[in-house]
Amino acid sequence: MIRRSLLALPLALGLSAPAFAAEVNTYQVTGPVLEVGSDAITVQKGKEKWQIARTPDTKLSGDVKKGDKVTVMYRMTATSIEVKSGAKAPAKSGAK
Repeated sequence: MIRRSLLALPLALGLSAPAFAAEVNTYQVTGPVLEVGSDAITVQKGKEKWQIARTPDTKLSGDVKKGDKVTVMYRMTATSIEVKSGAKAPAKSGAK
């Protein structure tokens, strides 16, 4: 009985892992379209121009064109991460 419980524990923990994952925030920007292309859309928000990337998976509700007022929902995604401090590089080994 105990052995079965111990075997089921890793399976239960593995299936519950997605429940512990942090929810990624979704943001929005609303304004008139300044430019629209296959890979980006530019929206005016106050005095700022917001250029947001598009992918083939981006959902569209209609034909977007310059001048249309739109609301763009987006998420921030890291494209690279560079460590500036913290762990030092390992020392080189070898005979001199």
